[in-house]
Amino acid sequence: MAWLTATRWSPYAVGIGIGILSWFTWLISSKPLGCSTSFARTAGMIEKALRGQSAAQRLYYQEVQPKVDWQWMLVLGMIIGAFFAALLSGDFELVWVPSRWATAFGSAVGVRLIVALIGGVLLGFGARWAGGCTSGHGISGTMQLAVSSWISAICFFIGGIVAAHLLYGLLALGG
Repeated sequence: MAWLTATRWSPYAVGIGIGILSWFTWLISSKPLGCSTSFARTAGMIEKALRGQSAAQRLYYQEVQPKVDWQWMLVLGMIIGAFFAALLSGDFELVWVPSRWATAFGSAVGVRLIVALIGGVLLGFGARWAGGCTSGHGISGTMQLAVSSWISAICFFIGGIVAAHLLYGLLALGG
């Protein structure tokens, strides 16, 4: 059981675990594993709480109903699981501004939060525009050999590599 307290787990073991989870997801729900729809459902629940039933009249929320479902609970479970994994490994700490960010862009919390918010909104918009996130396309879609998912997964890697080079290039210039 020492692996439960490890700071980093084997990516191969985790990949196998996610693959098995995908099989069970199909077996139990007949739906693919994914996460981004949960954020759209949450936005709908928030809008419904603020605006009442008028939010339910939106065409988008008629297709993606604002409700707690198994996928929403999966995302909640990932957040709770990550928290407990960080606690068990002794790696948990509250950090508002990571050191690499502070070195390159300064330690202002407000700037970091604004950039994180903008990045999160763009990521969510892109996931909904693409019809799924890295989980939906990269895991479930490629498992089904869907061409659109393979194209998406390839673009995820290309975008990640470009973003990493840009970010680490900026960080190298700053530090």
